[in-house]
Amino acid sequence: MNELGQAWEDLACRHLHCAGLELLARNFRTRFGELDLVMREAGVLVFVEVRYRARSDYGGAAASVTGSKRARLGVAAEQFRQQHPALAGLPCRFDVVAISGRQPNPRIDWHRAAFDLGGN
Repeated sequence: MNELGQAWEDLACRHLHCAGLELLARNFRTRFGELDLVMREAGVLVFVEVRYRARSDYGGAAASVTGSKRARLGVAAEQFRQQHPALAGLPCRFDVVAISGRQPNPRIDWHRAAFDLGGN
C-alpha cells in the first residue's frame, strides 16, 4: 500500500475507534483480496472497506465498491473467520468508510452495513 493510502486508512481507523469500535486486524490479505480493517462493535464482527476519492465524479468513493469487489470481500471475510474460530460465530457486517476531499478537512462518510452478502 502506498503512503497516501495508508494515511486514509489510518484516518478511517481513528474515526471508527473514536466511535467505539475495536481494531482486530489491518490489511488481512488472501489470494482473493484484502480486508482493510477488521473491527468489532459490541458482539458484531465488522469488515471495513476504506475508499478515497478526491472528487465525487462517477458516484464518489462509496460507489466504487462494485459487485465484484463485494464478492471478493465476502470470500476474504470467510477466510478470516476460518482462521479465527473464536470470532467465527459472531454475526458480521460489511461497512464502507468513504473519504473525499483533501487535507486538512476531508469528509468522512461511514456507511454501516453498506452491503450484505446473505448468510454472513
